[in-house]
Amino acid sequence: MSNLDPRAMLSVCGGRGFVVAEPVRELLSPRRVKLGESTEVRRLLPNLGRRMIGAWAFVDHYGPDDIAGEPGMQVPPHPHMGLQTVSWLHAGEVLHRDSTGSLQTVRPGELGLMTSGRAISHSEESPASHARFLHGAQLWVALPEAHRTVEPHFQHHTDLPAVTAPGLTATVVLGELDGALSPGTTYSPLVGADLSLSAGTECALPLVPDFEYAVLAMSGEATVDGVPVQPGSMLYLGCGRTELPLRAASDAGLMLLGGEPFAEEIVMWWNFIGRSNDEIKQARSDWMEGTRFGEVKGYDGPPLAAPELPPVPMKPRGRVR
Repeated sequence: MSNLDPRAMLSVCGGRGFVVAEPVRELLSPRRVKLGESTEVRRLLPNLGRRMIGAWAFVDHYGPDDIAGEPGMQVPPHPHMGLQTVSWLHAGEVLHRDSTGSLQTVRPGELGLMTSGRAISHSEESPASHARFLHGAQLWVALPEAHRTVEPHFQHHTDLPAVTAPGLTATVVLGELDGALSPGTTYSPLVGADLSLSAGTECALPLVPDFEYAVLAMSGEATVDGVPVQPGSMLYLGCGRTELPLRAASDAGLMLLGGEPFAEEIVMWWNFIGRSNDEIKQARSDWMEGTRFGEVKGYDGPPLAAPELPPVPMKPRGRVR
């Protein structure tokens, strides 16, 4: 998914200096952003209060939207570099096309994982014949220095492992949770898991103390470590936890995001993650000139134009609040 905001504000992220090294309960509110003509997303990362969670650098939550008789999601071809995109649905379907030739419809409970590496472009759209409701999350994972120029590729996994307890099913979308390992390729220690809780469930999820965590509320009424979370909000939890208490007043859906705090300093602008102003500037130029990022074939419409660069040079910095 693209950041379609024409202002394309600079985000300075990374570095360990501002990682909360103990358990906290920091509720993050979303910023509402239009995605095309008919889809509005709730952007949780980057946030004024928190820039990254492990290597997770971008989180959008959308829906549930009634798109019967509407085009639904329509995101034209756009570029990425230095990151992975994670597509996760609770309802509906998204048709993915990219410049490596991938053409795949992603449905609820399936992982769509695109690794941009050095350069890729893709589009996302609701198929012409689509379900009534669209509900999901789009997330980005920053690639560490050693792997950020890997060859671009797309993975689609329909059989994902799960951790279960009475009233809880935790599907491991990416990384590892309690010994269950997702088949999706990762390049740093992290976890992304979809938590489905039945009404009345009280349980505790095992965590890794060295990871920092957050929980994205997708649906229903739930309490995370004693804090009520509303759909479209995210609770940052810090580090130092061995377990996470969960309680559901109704059937509820959550996403657990976590990972080893990302040590590197990065620059994130528009749909690029880099390490310097010159790198971001060159990527923008390459996209606008039609080089390096390839071509997305089959999408009915022109690609996105890149926004104007900020008036001052972009500098990588550590994690900031």
